[in-house]
Amino acid sequence: MRDSVKNLLRQIKDLRGGGQVKQSDQVELPSQSEPIAAASDLNRVDDLSHDFFSEDGDDEVLTGNSKRCLIVVGSLFVLCCLALPTAIIAHHMLAAGRTLNTAANGDHYYADCKFFGDLRLQNQKYLRKKLAPPSNYDDIEEPLALPVEKEVPVALGAPPRATLCANTPPELMFDCYPESGATKDKCEARGCCWVPRRLASPRGENHHKSLEVPYCFFPRNFGGYKYVNVTEAQWGLTAYMKREFFSPYPEDIPILRMDIKMETKERLRIKIYDPHHNRFEPPYPEVPKVKGKFPKRDYEVVIDPSHSGFKVIRKKTNCTIFDTASTEGFTFANQFLQISSLLPSDFIYGLGEHRSTLRLSTHWERFTLFTHDSVPQERTNLYGSHPFYMVLEKSGKSHGVFLLNSNAMDVILQPAPAITFRAIGGILDFYFFMGPTPSNVVAQYTEVIGRPYMPPYWGLGYHQCRFGYKTLEKTKQVLQRTIDAGIPIDTQWNDLDYMQRGNDFTWDNELFAQLPEFINDLHKAGRHYIPLIDAGIASGEPAGSYAPYERGIELDIFIKNQSDLPFVGKVWNKYATVWPDFTNPQTVNYWLDELKLLHNQIKFDGAWIDMNEPSNFYDGQKDGCPDNQWENPPYLPAVQGGKLSYKTVCMSAVQHAGLHYDVHNLFGFTESMLTSFAMAEIRERRPFVISRSTFAGQGHYAGHWSGDVYSTWYDMRKTLPQLLSFSMFGVPLMGADICGFNGNTTAALCQRWVQLGAFYPFSRNHNTDDGIEQDPVALGPEVAESARKALLVRYSLLPYLYGLFWQAHVRGATVARPLFFEFPFDTQTYDIDEQFLWGAAIMFVPILDEGKTSVSAYLPTGTWYNFHDLQLLHSGNGEWLQLAAPLSIIPIVLRGGHIIPTQAANLTTIDSRKNPVELLVVPDSEGAASGFMYWDDGDSLNTFEEGHFSLANFTSGWGWLQSTPQWWGYQERLVLGKVTFVGVASNVTLVTLNGKAAEFTCDLANKLLIVEEINVALSSPISIHWK
Repeated sequence: MRDSVKNLLRQIKDLRGGGQVKQSDQVELPSQSEPIAAASDLNRVDDLSHDFFSEDGDDEVLTGNSKRCLIVVGSLFVLCCLALPTAIIAHHMLAAGRTLNTAANGDHYYADCKFFGDLRLQNQKYLRKKLAPPSNYDDIEEPLALPVEKEVPVALGAPPRATLCANTPPELMFDCYPESGATKDKCEARGCCWVPRRLASPRGENHHKSLEVPYCFFPRNFGGYKYVNVTEAQWGLTAYMKREFFSPYPEDIPILRMDIKMETKERLRIKIYDPHHNRFEPPYPEVPKVKGKFPKRDYEVVIDPSHSGFKVIRKKTNCTIFDTASTEGFTFANQFLQISSLLPSDFIYGLGEHRSTLRLSTHWERFTLFTHDSVPQERTNLYGSHPFYMVLEKSGKSHGVFLLNSNAMDVILQPAPAITFRAIGGILDFYFFMGPTPSNVVAQYTEVIGRPYMPPYWGLGYHQCRFGYKTLEKTKQVLQRTIDAGIPIDTQWNDLDYMQRGNDFTWDNELFAQLPEFINDLHKAGRHYIPLIDAGIASGEPAGSYAPYERGIELDIFIKNQSDLPFVGKVWNKYATVWPDFTNPQTVNYWLDELKLLHNQIKFDGAWIDMNEPSNFYDGQKDGCPDNQWENPPYLPAVQGGKLSYKTVCMSAVQHAGLHYDVHNLFGFTESMLTSFAMAEIRERRPFVISRSTFAGQGHYAGHWSGDVYSTWYDMRKTLPQLLSFSMFGVPLMGADICGFNGNTTAALCQRWVQLGAFYPFSRNHNTDDGIEQDPVALGPEVAESARKALLVRYSLLPYLYGLFWQAHVRGATVARPLFFEFPFDTQTYDIDEQFLWGAAIMFVPILDEGKTSVSAYLPTGTWYNFHDLQLLHSGNGEWLQLAAPLSIIPIVLRGGHIIPTQAANLTTIDSRKNPVELLVVPDSEGAASGFMYWDDGDSLNTFEEGHFSLANFTSGWGWLQSTPQWWGYQERLVLGKVTFVGVASNVTLVTLNGKAAEFTCDLANKLLIVEEINVALSSPISIHWK
């Protein structure tokens, strides 16, 4: 495993590459049964016996040296005229019967054909390669194209004067001067339109409702790049574009290449880059490298060679999901990459990490993606970078878009609706996921960035921590009073209090003298221990006194400054701080060895990695950063602090993978990757890693918490959109500091927050050293009782929750999910972010306002029951209801149609797992329900992959239930002890278990049937009938 991590890190030198071909990826060539002739097949046109035509008569044939060509991508094909003695262009129309004409009709275009000499011989060579088995992908990597691979200097002129400015509606004004200081002269020098802010009209209309509407915007048909060649490729299509005039930004890339890769039925990749010079491309996450194009696809790509841009269209509905052809301002300079697209609707989600509502506003909102240590607040770049979004189309179908780019960027949403990506480096590497459901989109996304890892079962228990325990005795005291109050708890944490002088890989053997014995006692009680591991390593300690620094110097693994010396900043360490370069293969051994040496002393069970944006108390080094293009780029995204080095490492610092300018957003991700690997190596069990900084693919290695939220009702409310967004980002193991981190909580706030936090997938109470104690017992008996009740419910539902994490791990499903994931055709659900689901079956409706004892909840179409008394709440069409919410409980609602596995709750997950399985059967309006239970030992590595698991499916209808084992590779005896049927409307007189009479209780007043004392192993089929 160590070698595989090292190899992955070494791949950074191949900045153009992706990952290895995944086993599930199909490499297929177009079959002869396809109704389209490929471009290279046209070499056979002299053989008139070759049939290019289908029988339906919908083909267009152009003969001779035609001056026109047809550009259609998707289920069709792309062909520019070839300079052959006779050219035949065959176009098989879609079965929908669209008419073909010479004007753009949204699906295909004719354009002037350019002749590049006699390509017949070259096409014959390409044809042989194309039709031969793909024995060597490198042989077919480059398709036939214009001879532009040899760079030719291009002299660029000034942009033309803007003429098409009038009557542009504000929502379609794409910003031509995103920097500050725009004036009429500066704007027009860019070839753009200037419309100063207008005063309200006499009728009171305000044509510019906010200052965000740009004064300076691109005119229609602005251009910038034009196509010079479009050619069919093994994977789909390759196009070349040429810059027409200089942009306002230095170092325009004069020639661009665009590869359109039709990777799967639902996944499209469009990659735009400089064909002459390698530019930085993120080496992580490891993405699939697909060699061929998938034959039948849900999308098509449309290019008009007479106009820059492209369109991605969903074939089934003819909905254009991404449209750069109808926007302006496409720019690709060395440190400024900009591309805009119209969106099919304004129901858009994602673009993290930020604080906002779940559904993003398209009213001139800007989201800055640049990892930064900041208290969560609106319009601020936060700890992670996730350039992924999801859109719900007007049809109810969904799609997702991911830009694989790790540089700092702004993403702008405007009312058209439209989106603009504005990055300051790298390339434009887009993935499109066609869904069509929100769940499908996330599954397709995680197939690219990595499926979420399977956490240990104990990691789904309750965790408790505080910065400020100060001593081991205080830690013990808080833990013991929690246990004495009957509150379930699985893991005790320590913040940096346990360290010597805040230094990683040390522990204070005076104030925490008995820490090894304490951890051993935790283990004996079935509990676990997690310490903080900061990202920075102390420097400046007396020589010979701090080995982790000296070993790092010897291995040469620290980030360097421009003088090739370790980059020095400052965090919690007494003197100074240096940072490991987690992109350096040598850091794998270093990080593993340091964690192992610490583990030899204190047997910790997981790692909490913090301050890894990376955070720095300086702006760069003590004396700042050099004055160069990396520290002061021509365009500065809207980062907090007004400069990229604000409270972090200088952008010109050097790492193995490249400049920190390019890899800054990857720092926390690469630390997560190495820490996860190290913990698996050390414990030989599943890693449990929680990281503050994240990037796309984080969920494959670790979880996340939402950082330093304040102890306020508003902050509690805002943890929900963040939680649900991270579900879309493929990070299901996520939560917030229960009761808040900063400031002083109150008993009223904490009582409601522990009820909500008990159902975060990652559930931990944690706060700062200058606030009051906020563990539940410290805040009084009411808070302690609410925590006990809510956490006992959580522990009873862990078999169901664990199964959801298994589905996330193997299928890319979400764990906590918004309502619209289950009800994508119900527009009422699109804006709801104060209710959430676990899977499809359980809804939580937290109380987010002080003093409230009821809450308004939307119950979509279906049958819904109250979890607490199992009584019917609603059956029928979607409706808003008022739910009772006394101070001691959180409203929980069960969705009809599901069978939920549970266990009686104990104070640890280890003890709870020993109890018999119970089933809660919640029927839909037809009496049907189904469910499953996944089970393994909860801690071993690769249990699913190696078959060391058990899986049972459950189905039921009126009067019966069937349990069927699907796989039984985990040999521990798992017993069904009890089944509760809800919604039983008639008296039951007989229940049989596998054909024999069984004991039961029928509570007709509450419409419950309870079958107890079953005690039959789930490894065998179980049949229950009642009448």
